[in-house]
Amino acid sequence: MNHSQHLLEVQELKTQFHTFDGLALAVNDVSFTLDRKETLGIVGESGCGKSVTAQSIMRLVKEPPGKIAHGQIFFDGIDLLKISEKRMKAIRGKRISMIFQEPMTSLNPVYTIGNQIAEMYMTHEHLSKQTSWERVVDILRKVQIPAPEKRAREYPHQLSGGMRQRAMIAMALACHPEILIADEPTTALDVTIQAQILDLIFQLKEDFGASVMMITHDLGVIAEISQRVIVMYAGRVVEEGGTEAIFDDPKHPYTQGLLRSIPKIGERTQQGRRRLQEISGNVPNSYQLPPGCSFHPRCPNVMNICREKIPELSRPAPQHSVRCWLYAE
Repeated sequence: MNHSQHLLEVQELKTQFHTFDGLALAVNDVSFTLDRKETLGIVGESGCGKSVTAQSIMRLVKEPPGKIAHGQIFFDGIDLLKISEKRMKAIRGKRISMIFQEPMTSLNPVYTIGNQIAEMYMTHEHLSKQTSWERVVDILRKVQIPAPEKRAREYPHQLSGGMRQRAMIAMALACHPEILIADEPTTALDVTIQAQILDLIFQLKEDFGASVMMITHDLGVIAEISQRVIVMYAGRVVEEGGTEAIFDDPKHPYTQGLLRSIPKIGERTQQGRRRLQEISGNVPNSYQLPPGCSFHPRCPNVMNICREKIPELSRPAPQHSVRCWLYAE
């Protein structure tokens, strides 16, 4: 099979965790693709499996208790699940990078920012210390850190949250990765800085030509920067389509519920105050998924078949797929 048309192709990925409570199916048969220079949004409430999907691609799932039980992840034609950890290390951080919700997961508190980023250049690109340091100052300037020569000599705890986030992005982009995975990159920041960080990621994507996978529970973020959206619920992809199609014509009752729960600017003046609706209930526990469609206990359109059988993906429109019995052929 030819995998060259997509930069990344995830096929039937299953990632599970063995714990005292039993077997948790965090990612349950997930397939999707990412093209070169594309921005893909992966959206869902916490606990839906979106972060574990990212960790699986990076091969950062801790074993035990975690285990990638099934599936293939082709990156540029290489199945990442089949290669040695040594080969994966050469790809991780250089060709595929990840930025996290909390910068301290990837920044080491005992080294200066500059040393940590210089290490990337020395390890992956075998540059001298001097050249690496010049590149460090350069990339810190690119992520709009003021006085980069000075900041490079500081430790993570000396930077504000927003600056730490920029330093982590600088580290992730240091070696011009082909894929940048951003896992809730702005959740912990205040709204103005959030917007700046998103602009920054988008700007750097344009400059470096990377593909971006933006993982978030925030549909506003997705609307601004993604070309295509995947909606996840309880470890499965329940809807996928172009951003406009998903926002203008959401098919899955879960996606419709997510969209009803975000405020739309200007809508109040036309229709008076419309209450934002919340989806009742919670994401099911991944140890005890309900039979049938996992969303059925919270779904306003539930039918008998929903309680018994998992729907296949159907295509109500070209390039738009949905996992729901309302659309079954």
